Amino acid sequence: MADPANPSIEAATPIRRSPLGVLFRMVRNPIDALPPQVFHAPLVHAQALGRDRFYVMEPALIQEVLVGNADALNKGPELKRSLGAALGEGLLTADGAHWRWQRQSVAPIFRHERLLAYLPAMLEGAAGTRDRWLKLPAGAEIDIGHEMMRTTFDIIVETMMSGKANIDVAKAERAITHYLETTGWVFALSLLNAPSWMPYPGRARTAAAARYLRDEIGRITGARRAAGSQSGDLIDLLLAAVDPETGRTMTDAEITNNLLTFITAGHETTALGLAWTFDLLSRNPECEARVVAEIEAVTEGGGLAPEHIGRLTYTRQVFQEAMRLYPPAPIIARVTTRSFTLGNRAVPIGSMIYVPIYALHRHRVLWERPDAFDPDRFAPTPSKDRHRYAYLPFGGGARICIGSAFAMMEGVAILATLVRAVRLRSIADEPPKPRMRLTLRPAENLRMRVELMA
Repeated sequence: MADPANPSIEAATPIRRSPLGVLFRMVRNPIDALPPQVFHAPLVHAQALGRDRFYVMEPALIQEVLVGNADALNKGPELKRSLGAALGEGLLTADGAHWRWQRQSVAPIFRHERLLAYLPAMLEGAAGTRDRWLKLPAGAEIDIGHEMMRTTFDIIVETMMSGKANIDVAKAERAITHYLETTGWVFALSLLNAPSWMPYPGRARTAAAARYLRDEIGRITGARRAAGSQSGDLIDLLLAAVDPETGRTMTDAEITNNLLTFITAGHETTALGLAWTFDLLSRNPECEARVVAEIEAVTEGGGLAPEHIGRLTYTRQVFQEAMRLYPPAPIIARVTTRSFTLGNRAVPIGSMIYVPIYALHRHRVLWERPDAFDPDRFAPTPSKDRHRYAYLPFGGGARICIGSAFAMMEGVAILATLVRAVRLRSIADEPPKPRMRLTLRPAENLRMRVELMA
């Protein structure tokens, strides 16, 4: 890629962008608001809405931003305003010391030995979906996004909350969708510094969704505190957490913040990655056949067991490649709290820094045939030669997704369970257009036809 010491003209000369155009695209689909140069330049400097905006695509510069200058960044008011009503100051939205102690509190739940212990629950949750599909009539249609949301929701409740939540999965999924649908409006109004009471389409439904989610999780939190159970799950870790700097414990509201963060972000991102994966396999049957062949070889034709998951190398590559083309969290956005130099560019305090992961993963300099589906990109040799910050499905730096290993293990387990039982065929002739609503969803429901194996 271009040497960051000799940046392209896009980096050297700030692009002046129409405020109204940026806002319109932000509301409709933030992916469309990205400058087109982000798909080939190492660094793009734009100015819009009275603020410097830096889009960073050079992997070495991304590492410099997220690691070398991590102390100069925070999440910024736009993200907090977009998510705060539902998630409060939880792990996803907090900054500084408040973020660090929350991260330390939940870290034990994602240790390797704990992750391996979750595999039976992951396989069981996937088997429940498989058995439900096998009862469908031949040629039945499903919404694969909804099906994967339901599957990953069941798994995260079982693993993180000991299966004791009694949550209405369908209602919770609708609430999450309703909440995310309006985040483009909220983000755009935040960029304009509009007051928080400013009306926008869907505001009432969004507020109702946030109340429902917080009330449901708050009920679970209060019941667990009263019961004093010792399940050793995420709720127990949060109840026992102590801030090392102040000695205080988490309030019920703070526990609710973090449970909601893991329930929404933890199940939504994996579900979306799987939905996109099934659509891609439908359009690339030769890859699907390789997945099935690998599963049969590893299991020797028997049942899928926890010890098989780590050996499904190509199946994992397929999931990785799907998340390259459709990263569930498509943009990292930060605000600078001090000035610093990036490459040879001065980044002023108060600038917006974007790592547009969607563009990074389709960058014409970094990837050969960037828009093509090719799981062999993630075979051991090309993966070893690739810069670690060229592929960021779970973010990077200190704030890399704490559940990334959980998500990869879960994705492979679900994919392996389902792909050997049924064939899913996309109904639409063309791949669905991605639309960002904080996460990267299909613009239209992704309908697929279920074909039972002979």
